[in-house]
Amino acid sequence: MTLAQQASTQQAGTQQSGTHHADLQGAVVAPTDSAATWWRQAAVYQIYPRSFADANGDGIGDLQGIISRVPYLTELGIDAVWLSPFYPSALADGGYDVADYRDVDPRIGTLEEFDAMVAALHGEGIKVVVDIVPNHSSNDHVWFQEALAAAPGSPARERYIFRDGKGPDGSEPPTDWQSIFGGPAWTRVADGQWYLHLFAPEQPDFNWANPEVRDDFLETLRFWSDRGVDGFRIDVAHALTKDLTDPLPSRAELDSIPRGGGEHPIWDRDDVHEIYAEWRKVFDSYDPPRTAVAEAWVERHRRPRYASAEGLGQAFEFDLLTQAFDAAAFKEVVVDSLALAAESGSSSTWVLSNHDVVRHATRYGLPPLPTGVGSTEQDMKQGAGWVLAGAPEDQLDRSRGERRARAASLFELALPGSAYLYQGEELGLHEVGDIPDEARQDPTFFRNPGVDKGRDGCRVPLPWTRSGSSYGFGDGDAHLPQPDWFADYSVEAESGVPGSTLEMYRTALRLRRELQTEERLEWVATGREDVLAFRRPGGWLTVTNFGAAPFPLPAGEVLVASGPVADGALPGESTAWVRQ
Repeated sequence: MTLAQQASTQQAGTQQSGTHHADLQGAVVAPTDSAATWWRQAAVYQIYPRSFADANGDGIGDLQGIISRVPYLTELGIDAVWLSPFYPSALADGGYDVADYRDVDPRIGTLEEFDAMVAALHGEGIKVVVDIVPNHSSNDHVWFQEALAAAPGSPARERYIFRDGKGPDGSEPPTDWQSIFGGPAWTRVADGQWYLHLFAPEQPDFNWANPEVRDDFLETLRFWSDRGVDGFRIDVAHALTKDLTDPLPSRAELDSIPRGGGEHPIWDRDDVHEIYAEWRKVFDSYDPPRTAVAEAWVERHRRPRYASAEGLGQAFEFDLLTQAFDAAAFKEVVVDSLALAAESGSSSTWVLSNHDVVRHATRYGLPPLPTGVGSTEQDMKQGAGWVLAGAPEDQLDRSRGERRARAASLFELALPGSAYLYQGEELGLHEVGDIPDEARQDPTFFRNPGVDKGRDGCRVPLPWTRSGSSYGFGDGDAHLPQPDWFADYSVEAESGVPGSTLEMYRTALRLRRELQTEERLEWVATGREDVLAFRRPGGWLTVTNFGAAPFPLPAGEVLVASGPVADGALPGESTAWVRQ
């Protein structure tokens, strides 16, 4: 008997307890209070520090701003925060060009303030995860400055990837490779050599064949672990090791080499896991062990190794983020992701928004992505289709986007595994699409003029109040312009308001902590292709209506819903949690 049939029978006055269960899926992990496994089903809130809260009024978010908002984070109900880079940086790539891996950008704070922030968060039971950027440094890093001052072939240059150019005078780059952000992947220095940068020219790639590089990052992991950091998010985890044996392939040859065999010259090489095995020894030397999650854009069968207990322990799965709001697509992703988690012994990671992509409230209100677009790292970071490039305002259905985003968020938060939330999604924030060109900061915008709008639209500072020069972000203007409509999406406007997106998140996150037990779910037949339902242990049922027609809910207590439930019917493009 399907849920719809159950509801119909119940409404006729006959109680039915039978439910057809399609299948049982997920790792069966007993609930535990162990400090070593807190991450398995954690709700992790990503803070982009420069855009979260500005305590000193200089327009840039800071650590004191985060400290001032710890009560907000506590009330929200998260288990951990993940901080995007807060290290010294020239901001050529929003802080992902790191000049010093063991310090704090003075515009953001000090090491002492970092310690105070960790203490404040830990005091509320909130873990701290920090970003590590190991593929490349800033060109301001002391090592790269030493490399520029040193001669070709010197030990200082061996920390990075330098090559002689082509042509009779070496004036042509070693290859015709393109960077992820657009433009050539090689830049020439004063003495004629060229260095590799898979991203911006201000982000030279490290040479991970160099033992000095490996040892220095082990020291960095210990440095932050000693300061109380609970875990690490590893940027571009699949690109560290490279085989750059001459002759180097052309761009066309490089693109034709399969990435799923572990021997690609740049991406997802088997030998990268030797690095993470070393890192795991460092993580496990602490009590409790430090956690890590890989940002690894790799083929499906390659993902479990990053998430294994011998490696980083967890790996982001962006599959849900890249899907349209569609029942079959969502179920396929969940089934596949839970199978991958079982294969690695890790837990699934669910993501709908982050600092690199258009906010999901906007994505869901835009026309569908072109076929085959949006599923690769190149798509995500170079702006293919709607994922980053955005769309004209007249093509955005804001109310529909918000409705779908709320439904997708409740669906995500009910799944077994960890949920990674991006600051502002709990307010239902849309992408800010109309940033003036002169105010933009993202290198993808400048390296792909007229093609890529860049990622600034999801990095605009948060609105905390209905009014003020920066809507409560700080006492002065924000480093990116905020639109007038931010007032209605501010914390002040939504806090305590029944039915607001903020209150929905607060309720869902509180219930999630109360209800979660084993890491598994049971799919439940609904009788409709556009409606998904699954049950978690303990009688916690989640129903998501991806269609337009209302769906009759089975008997039970509606704990939280993304849309108004009237006469026991779940409206279209909505999700409800029901306790039976």
